[in-house]
Amino acid sequence: MTTARASGADEFQPRISIAEPLCAVFRRELKKQGQKYTPERAQILESIIRLDDLFQAEQLQDELKRAGFRVSKATIYRTIKLLQEAGIIQQVLVDSEQTHYQLAYGRRPRDLLVRVDTHEMIPIDIPELIAIRDRICRERGLEPHGHRLQIYASAR
Repeated sequence: MTTARASGADEFQPRISIAEPLCAVFRRELKKQGQKYTPERAQILESIIRLDDLFQAEQLQDELKRAGFRVSKATIYRTIKLLQEAGIIQQVLVDSEQTHYQLAYGRRPRDLLVRVDTHEMIPIDIPELIAIRDRICRERGLEPHGHRLQIYASAR
């Protein structure tokens, strides 16, 4: 059983498990939309969880093939859209060649340094940014639900 994870108060402790499995979150959201939790959708979600990193739809399809599952590209893209709508994954980067996604539900935001010269994506941790985000929302009477920071850079 795969569970969603969230950050604890101490940044150096491992992520704390949320009691509800991601598949239950996804099932509930699908039911709201009148959709079914199919074996293909379940396998796509499990593959995304196994990747546990930035991924592209084609990479996900390759992962599914390696695991012995045949899922059409159309099913993968439709499921990615549904997972985004459920707040389980988020689109983090769109470049001229490909869209990248990552797990988001119950996780701290993952900011990126994107090397435009090498196309390398480097996760960066900026705890101060979370404090700034939270302060800005609090001052406006809002509840933060996440953020995304992408820094684009190249060698000098």
